[in-house]
Amino acid sequence: MKKNWSLWMMLGILPLTQGCVPLVATGAVGTGLVAQDRRTTGTQLDDEDIQVHMSEAISRKYGSDVNVNASSFNRNLLLTGQVPDDATRSDVDAMAHKLTNVRQVIDDIRIGPPSSLAQRAEDAYLTTKVNTRFITDNGSKFSPLQVSVTSSGEVVYLMGLVTQSEGDAAAKLASTTSGVKKVVKVFEYPTTATPANEATQAVKAESGPPSPVQAPAPVEEGLPAATQPVSP
Repeated sequence: MKKNWSLWMMLGILPLTQGCVPLVATGAVGTGLVAQDRRTTGTQLDDEDIQVHMSEAISRKYGSDVNVNASSFNRNLLLTGQVPDDATRSDVDAMAHKLTNVRQVIDDIRIGPPSSLAQRAEDAYLTTKVNTRFITDNGSKFSPLQVSVTSSGEVVYLMGLVTQSEGDAAAKLASTTSGVKKVVKVFEYPTTATPANEATQAVKAESGPPSPVQAPAPVEEGLPAATQPVSP
């Protein structure tokens, strides 16, 4: 019953969660968090602009015929969701490559009917669960402010500028979150990143019941090795 209540609550906030910058990066928690981001301020603004323009372009052309989420981090544009055929997928991919300031497009769109509102709510709820565990269970191995979480079809995508150890810790935590089928790391590993255990932790864990865990789901890399390491 509790899960069903959470599911319908997520239906109400779904339009605010899909393809958007995480709450902690939007200023809802405070402008101090922007300063903690390893991206430059200009890059953060570019990422928001890329997401908005990509989402608007898809909506104008295809409306509800497709369900494609656009997530951008450090000008890497991740596309997830569903389209009806290969031709539509190729067209959406081409639209993404034409956007200004996009460095790389990571296309993980699946062929099939658009997911239902209930399925999208489940994905939004899964993103919330992973983000919650990043705050409560990370053991200071990484800063949750440096990792952006997106879910689609019970696959969790992690984006961010992190050290290798931070990325591995975040992926392990996500992979053991109840309901996660697979984790895709869309990380870049900047040579100048300060490890989380040496940086100020802006997000503090709150007391509460243990988060659900499971046996680790598969983890894979989402960016070609040639793109790593990079400087922010």
